[in-house]
Amino acid sequence: MSSTLFEKIINKEIPSEILYEDDISFVIKDINPQAPTHLLIIPKKVIPKLSDSTQEDQEILGHLMLVAGKVAEDLGLDETFRLVVNNGAKAGQSVFHLHIHLLSGRSLNWPPG
Repeated sequence: MSSTLFEKIINKEIPSEILYEDDISFVIKDINPQAPTHLLIIPKKVIPKLSDSTQEDQEILGHLMLVAGKVAEDLGLDETFRLVVNNGAKAGQSVFHLHIHLLSGRSLNWPPG
């Protein structure tokens, strides 16, 4: 099975500016930003979709949320941001390695999409 784009980034096979990294996750800028700030929060463990996660992934999933808050604070986003998880191709997921989009820097309308 071939590596995902995110696996290639974390394995340093593809260069990327990593804004944050710890043992469990890393954060990069989205290459197709939909807001002035558009980051991807990515677990190092390969979980293709959120619906593929298991009880064993609970700590990782919670960690990703805490990283979102930390990165938003570090960037001075004034507690104003949206988190999005696309699950499956019909929901807009294009890289099948779980990731959370963090969007900020403009008004975000509701409902989305």
